[in-house]
Amino acid sequence: MIIEIITLVVVLPMMFLGVLLFGTFVIIPCAFIFASWYMRIKERKLQRRTRDGANVAFFHPYCNGGGGGERVLWVAIKALLSKYPDTNIYIYTVETAEATTILNKVQNQFNVKVEPERINFIRLNMGRAIEAKTYPYFTLLLQSLGTMVLGMEAFMKFNPDIYIDTMGCAFTYPIFRYLAQCSVGCYTHYPTITSAMMRRVKHRLITYNNSSVIARNPILTWCKLLYYKIFGWLYGVVGRQADVVMVNGSWTEEHINELWDCPLNTHRVYPPCEVSELKKLRSLVKESDPIRILSVAQFRPEKDHPLMLQAIYELRNLLIKNEVLWNKIRLVLVGSCRNAEDEERVRNLKDLAKHLAIDENVQFIVNAPYSTLLNLYQNSTLAIHAMWNEHFGISEENIQKPTKYI
Repeated sequence: MIIEIITLVVVLPMMFLGVLLFGTFVIIPCAFIFASWYMRIKERKLQRRTRDGANVAFFHPYCNGGGGGERVLWVAIKALLSKYPDTNIYIYTVETAEATTILNKVQNQFNVKVEPERINFIRLNMGRAIEAKTYPYFTLLLQSLGTMVLGMEAFMKFNPDIYIDTMGCAFTYPIFRYLAQCSVGCYTHYPTITSAMMRRVKHRLITYNNSSVIARNPILTWCKLLYYKIFGWLYGVVGRQADVVMVNGSWTEEHINELWDCPLNTHRVYPPCEVSELKKLRSLVKESDPIRILSVAQFRPEKDHPLMLQAIYELRNLLIKNEVLWNKIRLVLVGSCRNAEDEERVRNLKDLAKHLAIDENVQFIVNAPYSTLLNLYQNSTLAIHAMWNEHFGISEENIQKPTKYI
């Protein structure tokens, strides 16, 4: 009884007084300081923007990767500079190559020319924070938090007027919306997580991102499904911080609207497909030529190159009695490597081809220039693609005219 009276008479009033004092002397002053800081940043940005033009920063750490995402980046930059010539373009990147080297590769690989003096590269040093190999477990969550670390470094090095993410690093959006006070835009090629991924875990299917250890254990499957659901909720929270969301097709749009729930801010913008040169192409395949089966895809896990090698191995078994026809078949794997991890993946694929005894019939072409790609289009009989749930696929769109898909 005495304890209850003391609680009511002394403890509760003291707690109330403590909360009141904390709010008066901590929260309210902090709110005023934040508001003042916010207004000063806005005012300074407006003054500088009026004087020098808008600073637009693209967050694309692997801007020298040579894939479809990089084509979108550089075509977007070229279009932006063409429409708004006074715009100052900045690119946050972990690439160490010289600016001229990067832009020459862009021209050779994508047939997109951008003047070097119009581009400013902001070099980031914490690239390891976003590499998947850094996080053998809880990769989705930790890699996404790693993008926040890299995003903070980017913000500390340069604060733009407009921030555009073209690599799907949604966890950076709150940093640039609230700390940098930027307008935030994004171009999403592929959601970090989808309901289809959750279903595969739920149904205990073994894939590149769901190991056999987890798939065979119902308790681990339940834990991973819970982890995916929590991550999906977080992904939706950060994704909604973007002012403008662009997606590359109806498939991605459907998943983004499901996760981010911002249909009014989401716009379908199909990626740029090179058609001017492709319209001129004519098949140069002769009956005496090798039967080239062409694959154009970055050397990333989701592209499932091992499945293609397995398919060629099965074809070898079907043609066991027709050695002449088998000797004419060539699987040509064309793709770009972003980093050492992708290069190691190529080495592993070459080892797999040797293990399957099909290495004489498989050719790897890494970081091919645009002219080589056009030549391969003309001299290939068939094309193949193995990615599950391909979202759009610029290379698949480009390759349809000169070849036939299987």
